[in-house]
Amino acid sequence: MTFFPSSELILNSDGSIYHLGLKPGEIADTIITVGDPNRVDMLTKHFDNIELKRSVREFVTHTGTYKGKRLTVISTGIGTDNIDIVFNELDALANIDFESRTEKEKHSSLNFIRIGTSGALQEYLDVDTVLASAYGIDLGPLQHFYADIDQDAEEKKINEQIQSLLNDAGINDVPTSVSKGSQTLIAALAETYHKGITLTAPGFYGPQGRSLRAKSKLQDAFFNAAANTAFGSLQLTNFEMETAGIYSIANMLGHEAISINLLLANRQLKKFSNRAQEGMENLVVEVLENIVNKL
Repeated sequence: MTFFPSSELILNSDGSIYHLGLKPGEIADTIITVGDPNRVDMLTKHFDNIELKRSVREFVTHTGTYKGKRLTVISTGIGTDNIDIVFNELDALANIDFESRTEKEKHSSLNFIRIGTSGALQEYLDVDTVLASAYGIDLGPLQHFYADIDQDAEEKKINEQIQSLLNDAGINDVPTSVSKGSQTLIAALAETYHKGITLTAPGFYGPQGRSLRAKSKLQDAFFNAAANTAFGSLQLTNFEMETAGIYSIANMLGHEAISINLLLANRQLKKFSNRAQEGMENLVVEVLENIVNKL
């Protein structure tokens, strides 16, 4: 039985886990993640009741019920570095006995549902469209710090083509990796949404081809090539900063995960939504209803 010393499983003086400030039993089996801490209230204002509110740094957590279903909503902040913290600690809350500091014999599988925003790479994906990520491609190193990562033939094929696109853009030796979303959650929650392959970038400006005074290597040629890259029925569809990290850690730990994206920008059309708040409000209610009715 694996024992986790205090340097690895770090607990606060009240017995809560280090960054999130949560104790076992304070999270539900279905967890909605959002980037923006202010978006937690946008979801839980619809709840029947809220049993717990906790706020530590950018990590805001509410647990309560929506139409009788117990749910947790947590903000992750931006980037896969925060995803690494949040998802490892949520898993620990479910699958490690904090008293004995040992792994539980019976593992709990959690449902993770990301509701986030993103920018479209395809002209036909207009702003305010909703898209579910079938795959996430990490353009950073997170997954390569973990052992025993096996990728199937399709994931390897996607990875090779992404490497080629980046090399053509003059970006070499980036340790990309590909992770698949939960087929179960995609079938249950995303039946009516567009499906695509999401690029998870390690930044908002240069790594996503935005140039202010510092110029990105990702120019129009990259976006045109990306828009014309397909893997079977799926295309490269969008840029954001968390999905691949969510998918890789969830898959490693035996959880189900889906990333649902409201597309606020279209990079080909140089267009940004003027109704982002309304679109997110509508998406939040739709996802909550789907969770209650289909999970």
